Amino acid sequence: MQPISRLSMTAAFASLMSLQIGAAFAKTIFPSVGPEGVAALRIGITALILCLMFRPWSLKVERSYWPSIVMYGAMIGIMNILIYRAFLYIPIGIAISIEVLGPLGAALLSKKRKSDVMWVLIALIGVFLLPYGQSGFTLNAMGVFYAALAAISWGIYISCASKVSNLGANGVAIGVSIASIFVVPIGFTQAGLALLKPEILAVGLIIAILSSALPFLLDMYALKRLPKSLFGILMSASPAVSAIAGWIILGEALSSIQWTGILAISVACIGATLPAYTSIKPTYRKLPGG
Repeated sequence: MQPISRLSMTAAFASLMSLQIGAAFAKTIFPSVGPEGVAALRIGITALILCLMFRPWSLKVERSYWPSIVMYGAMIGIMNILIYRAFLYIPIGIAISIEVLGPLGAALLSKKRKSDVMWVLIALIGVFLLPYGQSGFTLNAMGVFYAALAAISWGIYISCASKVSNLGANGVAIGVSIASIFVVPIGFTQAGLALLKPEILAVGLIIAILSSALPFLLDMYALKRLPKSLFGILMSASPAVSAIAGWIILGEALSSIQWTGILAISVACIGATLPAYTSIKPTYRKLPGG
């Protein structure tokens, strides 16, 4: 097994922190441009940053890769819109907890071990605890619906990402550029010229850096030095970190029962990933919706 440095672990966790802080920060401008507008800013600006950094047009891509690249880009765009729509109705910690069920399900289905039944049950217990909020709190069904669709999209994304990851940073840049082709027009349809206001563009740049560009660069560093299973274990903290970010930045307080549910889902993700710890093949993570 390759040596694991503290710096690579720090980079992976910093990526997670940046991603979830960016998600919470994105919700603050929903009143100005809506969730589709925020998705357009994030995807569009990220595509520009990655294209300027990696110049993917110089890469010669084999024809057999294009179906996977197109689906990869489509899932990036769809996941962003769906998870931001979920944020509109429910706390981001709960939305991300539901969304991570997608990759969890994909991981369990790919292994089909009898022991994984336990992790499925723990995840289901966590899901059943999420609606039990503080007095007067109700979990909006529309928000749950959007988060569930985002989870399904993430599961589909995983099946495409493994092949695209062979292209490295250029593959990600191409995928994000494809996502921007349809996400940006959708954002302009909802928000109009408000997206071009200097103050909105400035916030969009911050969101793109926090939610996509910085996590991507940190991931590139960490994934060269960490087993992908260990990286997956670190990412299992996403629901808890997103809930903390939502509480600090947005004031989205959750009940102790909901925190227990989020913890259960995180434990299920860790349990599903831990047995594969001996795998060291690097893989590229999505430019997550959350």
